[in-house]
Amino acid sequence: MVYYYSKNSYGRATRARFVRGKSMKEYLAAYREWKDSPFVDEQTRAELAAIEGDEAEIRARFEHPMAFGTAGMRGVIGAGTGRMNRYVVRKATLGYAQYLKEQGEDAAKRGVIIAHDNRHMSREFCLETAGVLAAQGVQAYIFDGLRTTPELSFAVRHCHAAGGVVITASHNPPEYNGYKLYDENGCQLVPRYTDALSAIIDRIEDPLSIESLTLDRAGDRIKVLGPEVDEAYYRAVMGIRLRPDVKKDDFSVVYSPQHGTGNIPVREVLARCGYKVTPVEEQCFPDPDFINTKSPNPENGEAYELAMTYAERMNADIAITTDPDCDRLGVVAKRAGKFELLSGNQSGAILLNYILEYKKANGILPANAVMCNTVVTSTLGDRVCEKYGVKVEKTLTGFKFIGDKIHTFETDGSATYVFGYEESYGCLIADFARDKDAVQASLMLCEAAAYYKTLGKTLWDVLEGLYDEFGYYLDKMTSVVHKGADGAARIAALVDNIRKNPPARVDGIAVVAAEDYLSAEMQEKGFPPSNVLRFVLADNSWVAVRPSGTEPKCKYYYCVTGADRKTAEKKLSAMRKTFEG
Repeated sequence: MVYYYSKNSYGRATRARFVRGKSMKEYLAAYREWKDSPFVDEQTRAELAAIEGDEAEIRARFEHPMAFGTAGMRGVIGAGTGRMNRYVVRKATLGYAQYLKEQGEDAAKRGVIIAHDNRHMSREFCLETAGVLAAQGVQAYIFDGLRTTPELSFAVRHCHAAGGVVITASHNPPEYNGYKLYDENGCQLVPRYTDALSAIIDRIEDPLSIESLTLDRAGDRIKVLGPEVDEAYYRAVMGIRLRPDVKKDDFSVVYSPQHGTGNIPVREVLARCGYKVTPVEEQCFPDPDFINTKSPNPENGEAYELAMTYAERMNADIAITTDPDCDRLGVVAKRAGKFELLSGNQSGAILLNYILEYKKANGILPANAVMCNTVVTSTLGDRVCEKYGVKVEKTLTGFKFIGDKIHTFETDGSATYVFGYEESYGCLIADFARDKDAVQASLMLCEAAAYYKTLGKTLWDVLEGLYDEFGYYLDKMTSVVHKGADGAARIAALVDNIRKNPPARVDGIAVVAAEDYLSAEMQEKGFPPSNVLRFVLADNSWVAVRPSGTEPKCKYYYCVTGADRKTAEKKLSAMRKTFEG
């Protein structure tokens, strides 16, 4: 179940105020409209008939319409305005088509590229999207099968398309699917664009009768992209290497795509670059139910169980996994002889240090270099940047904001992008894509691990070296989940209570800064309004609090500094008690 914000901020699920849901009369009327519509297919009609009289289920499906969150529109598959289904996809696509046509005939001719992952209904939603675009006179391009999110971002730029769509629910459970929109720069739409799109979508009165052309009827208005786009993407990824000749003959890596889109591109790129890759065969074939993994999410330790079994059996150096749409990368590496999971903050800092160290030593680090990360990403990376004289730009959560920063740098020449990452296992090395890219990350991480092995170091050794240099950093994300129709309001109340009653001290340490990203002060600093709070302590530890934009939970992000792990853990416990109760 996804929760929603103001109707007139469709596309900005970071607003402060939850809007009252529909009254019983309104959501029951919406249910009957769907159930009785002559345009609804028989399967959907049967699904709706099965819940007749179940007010709680009808309310859950129809009280709040599906809306865009941190990473697009995402929710449980099923019938209703608050579920992912062909009619919700058609409505969003019709709005997007009208939005593009308002930009002129050229945008419609350049068209939209659509990619999809391995989830239930992904291919069907892809074809629905293409069919609506074609019916509206907008050229649509699809792939012949699964493609990664970063390749879609690359393809929009490579083909000079007017925009893009990815059908994916990323790392969510099997019952979810989603829909992400991209601009002509290959970047997910940011609020200043989704606000305009919102107004268009709000004017669409009947989502059930929207025309979607089949492939046969669409003719050349829906075209299938050829393998040349894949090849161009592979070449671009291979071009990011810093040490292409690094010793690899005694370096080995285990890889799992978690039944998703990364299987072909990650293995292909690593093989072409000379790495010995052992795939987790049980998790390589596309499967919408993720039957051979306990979790497709690299943030969860259980996602690595089978990969670690492989790695231990063959004495591999590292094991990596990508999420289903292949924009996030996770890694386990040896620590005192045993494999342990590195967090996204940790692997991001290691990659950042590897890249900056190489570029500085070889005289290719731009004088105006900038690294981008988010307000909930560990500040260990900031310390690395200070060492190398690299500027740090902070954005809100969501890689679309980093992608938008890259476009600004490119346009005004104010800075040169050298790296960007989020705590949630996503990073982007080279900006030929404008979304996080686990194919790039896989290649660069393997290169870094192979290089450090030639120095007698593991990735954990490198991280410990950073701690020795900059101090110990303990990063943790926790969450409070509230499902159901009232969950959104309860989460809003949690955040509002902290906003109204901020702590002055934590474990005896003063809170020296309180950042409210809904405030005019933060907007003057260039941040769009967002329901995020961040509190900085006198010792540079901090906590950020934000409702998830795609799941029914409130998230707490902790970055705790200390002389050692024991000291940091004690401080973390006090911080959690203060903010979570």
